[in-house]
Amino acid sequence: MNTRAGVVLAGVAALSLWGSTVSAGAQELSEHAVKSFMEYAWSLTPQQFSKPDGSVIVIDKTKKAQVEVPVDVARRVIMAGRLSAHAQICDLRDEQVQNHRALMRREEATHKWTQQQLVYISQLHLTTLMLMTGRIKLVEQEGDKQVVVDEKKSPTQTCTPEQKEKVKELIEAYVAGSPAPNFAQAGQKAPAGAAAAGAPVSTGSTSVSETSVEKK
Repeated sequence: MNTRAGVVLAGVAALSLWGSTVSAGAQELSEHAVKSFMEYAWSLTPQQFSKPDGSVIVIDKTKKAQVEVPVDVARRVIMAGRLSAHAQICDLRDEQVQNHRALMRREEATHKWTQQQLVYISQLHLTTLMLMTGRIKLVEQEGDKQVVVDEKKSPTQTCTPEQKEKVKELIEAYVAGSPAPNFAQAGQKAPAGAAAAGAPVSTGSTSVSETSVEKK
């Protein structure tokens, strides 16, 4: 396994610890580990993303530096992705989607990111979630280890009632501290069951899906 792959898997192991490590500030990743997560997220970022309204966000894969976000921003996205992964492991589907939506609202509220960067932020969150839940694996292709999405059933992971309650509390606090959804500004009504798993995430200028992107 190459060094980068090893760092990513080591980072996943650290992120996966329960107990006190579930807190948002625990087990902070090194800059090297964060950059490794960013690399894998970039490799899985599509060249274009189709929004629910039919418009398309085009991402120039030759301009990586213009699409990626700073390391400190990536770190907080990874931590949010870790929390979403714990929610998935604990079968907290509504909370998982609410957590992702809260992340996107927070980042959009900074007014710093382009549509392409918002897609990348969402992809970094999703990459972290898939790494932690076993939906990403490393395979050897032409002598190098590369990351691929494994659509097979994820490995069984356990969550005690106490862990589930803790994750739920953390997500509730994260959502409560995030900008509220502004459906009126987006010209929409608040959807019934807005936290349904896989529902598109409204971020104002763009809409990023929790579970899917279209690759070209």
